[in-house]
Amino acid sequence: MPKGTTDVSRASRTAHEPLLVDGYNVIYGDDRYLSLRDEPDDRSLDHDVFFRAREALVGDVAAFAQGRYDATIVYDGAGNVDPERREFRRAGVRILFSHAGESADSVIEAMATQMRRAGQSVTVISSDLGIQSTIQGDGVTRISSRMLISNMGTMAEDVQRATDDSPVPRMTVADRLDDDTRAKLDALLGRRPHPHA
Repeated sequence: MPKGTTDVSRASRTAHEPLLVDGYNVIYGDDRYLSLRDEPDDRSLDHDVFFRAREALVGDVAAFAQGRYDATIVYDGAGNVDPERREFRRAGVRILFSHAGESADSVIEAMATQMRRAGQSVTVISSDLGIQSTIQGDGVTRISSRMLISNMGTMAEDVQRATDDSPVPRMTVADRLDDDTRAKLDALLGRRPHPHA
């Protein structure tokens, strides 16, 4: 494939709308992701200070996309310590790194344009003004990084609230046994009959 182009055929084969996320734009837009950056380690050539932040973003994008989008996160290749700039999937999210000399913005712009020309709707998440002004037209939905971050915060609060509102009952093995089996076990162990018997 020629440099500067990205194959979108895999994204276009799904029934879900493609979602393109400007990875580092989102990471730099939220203190939670930035707090997951590691300190640089000059002793290691393959130390990746953004690894944990990218993993958190993948989880958040997977949750956001679930059931509606076929998500792709695009990162600037300069932020990848792997010189191969490979493409892979994690948690159902396609992850791409731009090639040397190519920005994530240009990859996203090319992919969105190709999808739009193929008659596909596409959603792009970025607060980059260049992307916001370049990617437009019928079938393109633009969402700011802040909007995604806000949505993820709301989802986390909803999950926490649901977890707090529904305590998990403590179940013992004895609670799972029928009365007859429980009585036999109590007799075998020399215990008084269980109160449920």
